[in-house]
Amino acid sequence: MTDDSTHAQAKTPPPQPNPALNPLKGWVGDWEMELSNASFLPRPSDRGKGGPVLIEWVQDGAFLAMRMGDKSTSPPQALWLIGRDDSTPNYTVLYYDARCVSRVYEMSFSEGVWKMWREAPGFWQRYEGTVSKDGKTITAHWEKSSDGSRWEHDFDVTYTKLN
Repeated sequence: MTDDSTHAQAKTPPPQPNPALNPLKGWVGDWEMELSNASFLPRPSDRGKGGPVLIEWVQDGAFLAMRMGDKSTSPPQALWLIGRDDSTPNYTVLYYDARCVSRVYEMSFSEGVWKMWREAPGFWQRYEGTVSKDGKTITAHWEKSSDGSRWEHDFDVTYTKLN
């Protein structure tokens, strides 16, 4: 006797890459992250290695995963899962880090400009990064706001592709 769910799974075709994520394929690989102009660094003017970043496909291209950091405390290890609803122009990003912080961002990527944002009561955030023409560097910054109208710089981040 076979289990109906096992039988149904056997008939399911293998996962196909999500075509909505195709614009992000150049991000796949190993990166190094550097932080600067950050209030949480010992001196805000310091530059700090943020550790390794691995961007890889999940489920044969159904989603993109961005795994950040190492076991150091700054910044915390984090996982970003990127997906997109076929019917919308924006991506959805699920974030979780070693501090047990969980967030959901909207994201866009167009003409080399990567944006993410969230509107949460008391802690709004927005991010803007520019991908270099050769695809090997992303220069970005984060901003934060308590009310969505007055914004302040949070920190700068630079990603450098290693492979």
